[in-house]
Amino acid sequence: MFNPEATLDISADGIAGAKVLILSDLHMGTGRRDDLADNGELVINMLRDYYFKDGWYLILNGDTEELQRYSLDQIRERWRSLFLVFDLFSDAKRLFKIIGNHDEELLFKKNYPYHLYTVVRINTGIIPAYVYHGHQSSRFYLKYNKLMGAGVRYFMKPFGIKNIASARSPHKRFHVEKEAYKFSIENSCLSIIGHTHRPLFESLGRFDYIKFEIERLCREYSAAGEDERCRIEIEVHALAGELAKLKRKERRDVLRQSLYGDDLPIPCLFNSGCAIGKKGLTAIELTGADISLVYWFADGHGRKFISRGAYHLDNLGPYHRAVLNHDSLEDISAKVRLLGNAHR
Repeated sequence: MFNPEATLDISADGIAGAKVLILSDLHMGTGRRDDLADNGELVINMLRDYYFKDGWYLILNGDTEELQRYSLDQIRERWRSLFLVFDLFSDAKRLFKIIGNHDEELLFKKNYPYHLYTVVRINTGIIPAYVYHGHQSSRFYLKYNKLMGAGVRYFMKPFGIKNIASARSPHKRFHVEKEAYKFSIENSCLSIIGHTHRPLFESLGRFDYIKFEIERLCREYSAAGEDERCRIEIEVHALAGELAKLKRKERRDVLRQSLYGDDLPIPCLFNSGCAIGKKGLTAIELTGADISLVYWFADGHGRKFISRGAYHLDNLGPYHRAVLNHDSLEDISAKVRLLGNAHR
């Protein structure tokens, strides 16, 4: 069944204390080219043994099945154990499944077992958060009511309009993010997207965030005690190493691009990243009080700056969870209101 929009109320008047995991871009396939092959067991274990058992809601934010390369029957056969985990959340009425550009064919499938949505509006009681895949910001989707329009957007394939490979093109990535950023400012809300495979927290990519974080740690260093200084030195060294890797990975003109131009960043845009990273996966965790960008990885496969001890790890057998970024919704709401008004 397809519905353009769903609402999940986790405010004091709704499901108080509810916790929401937002996971995007699993690209489940089959065979040697299956994008989820490396992280599949990690996803199954963390969803079943960490999030489901602890009462979390699960939002699958688009491109869950890779239907541009594989049939749904093939995918369901290959990932039977993962669909059983989805069934757990669905049977408990804790599953929301959003359509992306790689799995939009689900709209034409009969007897698909899960409800499908364009967007999930989360009422936190502090600031509204809209979860949507992000491909809606292509020119075609913008023509039909930017974001919240109904089913007309899903007739791309019959009209022969190709999908946008935003995850592969830096310029298209920034176009998608800028449109979501603009929407969030205009509506004084948070947008939580996927699609580009690039984690964002408070409108900052990892490159920008690391620069701000190094500056913050350096300011704290002079007033810190001896033990705290040792911790700060370890973190600064690890972050500087990651920054150097990012510089080598991306072209300089891409790194210089900013979602907010010369203005102060308004912390209204978030991206859960993807579940198919070479060294683990990222996701967004949201409660009625705060929001976090988390990183999951398996023994021997985590990024060095995480596993060296700069981050606290929650352990689930051979799998580990680290919180990369965290902030309270009260603080974010205040910054969105103040900086958004200045921006307008």
